[in-house]
Amino acid sequence: MDMPSQMRSIVNAAIERIVVQATTQEKRAIVAKAKKLDMTVSELMRSGAQAYLPADADLVALAEAAQASARRSMAAMDEAFAHIAASNARIEAMEAAAKAPASRRRGHTP
Repeated sequence: MDMPSQMRSIVNAAIERIVVQATTQEKRAIVAKAKKLDMTVSELMRSGAQAYLPADADLVALAEAAQASARRSMAAMDEAFAHIAASNARIEAMEAAAKAPASRRRGHTP
């Protein structure tokens, strides 16, 4: 390691202490996970804290996606209902024409 790299390492060294209370079982799990990942407990805790996203942010993103999906669904249903109404109107017109007397269907009036 060259001298500037050593200086940067010293300047960036983690020197502050944060006490985290945990149960015995939680501590064992944290230590085991750090060991499995070939990290110190401090490295694991720092990386976990850096990667953490509050649940609120996740919920807001999920809610926004759900609202957008609901808007698309409502628009698709409105379009489908319009097609159904138009189809029903055509069917009613065809049924009315089929029930009319033959003379009226040919354009004759009695």
